[in-house]
Amino acid sequence: MNKLLLILIFLMLGLQLRLWAGEGSLGHLVSLKRDMAKQQAQVDILEERNRVLFAEVLALKNGSLMIEEKARTQLGMIKEGETFYMFAQ
Repeated sequence: MNKLLLILIFLMLGLQLRLWAGEGSLGHLVSLKRDMAKQQAQVDILEERNRVLFAEVLALKNGSLMIEEKARTQLGMIKEGETFYMFAQ
């Protein structure tokens, strides 16, 4: 009877050790959930960026206003007949 009790105690301690320390423990689970939340935040940011880029691609495909705006802002182009003025401060 004493040997059986001793075996059960060691078995219980072994299971408790597995629960509180090592891979698969509660601490490990909390760490994994924290990492998953960080990655989900990054995914959300990238999905929003993709939506913006997709809308920009559609605008470029469907109209010349977006192309004109890009040419003016990014390339510094002007239309024929326009006069460019630059003010120094």
